[in-house]
Amino acid sequence: MRVSFVLFLTVVAAVIPMGAGAAGEDGPRVERMEICAAVREREPVGVAAAFPSDIARVYCFTRIAGARDTTSVEHVWYFKDKEMARVELPVKSASWRTWSSKKMAPDWKGAWRVEVVHADTAVIASKEFVLE
Repeated sequence: MRVSFVLFLTVVAAVIPMGAGAAGEDGPRVERMEICAAVREREPVGVAAAFPSDIARVYCFTRIAGARDTTSVEHVWYFKDKEMARVELPVKSASWRTWSSKKMAPDWKGAWRVEVVHADTAVIASKEFVLE
């Protein structure tokens, strides 16, 4: 009986990778996410939750941590729950800053959100803003 239990633990330890646990522990995660009016010198500028309707472009800045290999994430832009844009962004190190932008039209007033997606399906972060 004792040999079987030790064999079982050995097999389980070999199958489950070190550090395995809750979703999001393996792979990239969003360490910082900002909706802003610009990005300068790889930092967000004009961070806000609401923007005037005459703004030409809005940016989504993300700092990604925990990527083990070169991978990518997508910024998916939604206006009133309708997908308006999808931008694939490379992630080339364990700590990586990246951003996308969306050209705005004055008549797109209302609720917006940007989701950060990894591996086509896993939403790893989301942030809302308003075009006033």
